[in-house]
Amino acid sequence: MKHYMILAAMLLISLISTASYAGDEPKVLLVLTSHSELGDTGKKTGFWLSELTHPYYEFKQAGYKVDIASIDGDMAPIDPKSFDEADEENENFLRDAELMAKVIRSLPLSKVNPDEYQTIVFSGGHGTMWDFPNNEHVNRLSSAIYENNGIVSAICHGPAALVDIKLSNGEYLVSGKKVAAFTNEEEGLLKQVDIMPFLLQDKLTERGANHIYVSRGRKM
Repeated sequence: MKHYMILAAMLLISLISTASYAGDEPKVLLVLTSHSELGDTGKKTGFWLSELTHPYYEFKQAGYKVDIASIDGDMAPIDPKSFDEADEENENFLRDAELMAKVIRSLPLSKVNPDEYQTIVFSGGHGTMWDFPNNEHVNRLSSAIYENNGIVSAICHGPAALVDIKLSNGEYLVSGKKVAAFTNEEEGLLKQVDIMPFLLQDKLTERGANHIYVSRGRKM
């Protein structure tokens, strides 16, 4: 997972440098889920911690200002299983009062102005499957940033945000594009196919995306 996340973050950083933006410094918006229930199982979910910490620290190290938002704002739920993942950036998070405060007091997505950001990154975690799709503010911000020559990106289950975004020409954002996301096979290995509201790989394909597989190295 670590190498995949670093590669993704560095790719985004290189792309940001070519994007147009207003203001004196480029800004990145990392978006987290606000959903904490894993369907009807009684188990907790949320965002996957390393899918916040890895891009966050890469962007910060590269000199970008990073804001944290969530669907509802305030405390974004962390998937408790993600604390089990031995990870240097996750350990940094537990000592990082600034980042922890940003997660506890995350910006409500409804209050975010897309003109302030050149890149939007949707962090993963199973909670995203419930509150990222068909969200008016996910769609509003993403289409505006993309059509202003910015970057719209997502990690693992984060592409659940992409399935309903339409551009001003009426086409789905993902149509005709290569998209890597959590696969049907991976969901099956977790025995969660029947728990999910839909299968992400299938939905992206329905929207015209060319779904590709990227090895993430996470232990199932």
